[in-house]
Amino acid sequence: MVSRLKLNEIDAAFETLTYPVTSDDAADEFSDTTLVLADGERNLGSLLRQLQTDRFETADELEAELHNVLPREAVGEPFQSEGEG
Repeated sequence: MVSRLKLNEIDAAFETLTYPVTSDDAADEFSDTTLVLADGERNLGSLLRQLQTDRFETADELEAELHNVLPREAVGEPFQSEGEG
């Protein structure tokens, strides 16, 4: 079953995994999941295959590493600052 997740839902999705987990196992688990970003969509399994770390002890570790491979457009308008105004 193909699923869709928003970036702010990723923590709950990662909590469903059994830890420790390898990046390959996480990628396999989410291979049919579309991650909906602020500007477009990406396959979550493909993003997880790009991770530099091979093993994760917690969902927080996995999520932090995922943020390192997200495109700039993932969380909002490029070069825009939150909270300034």
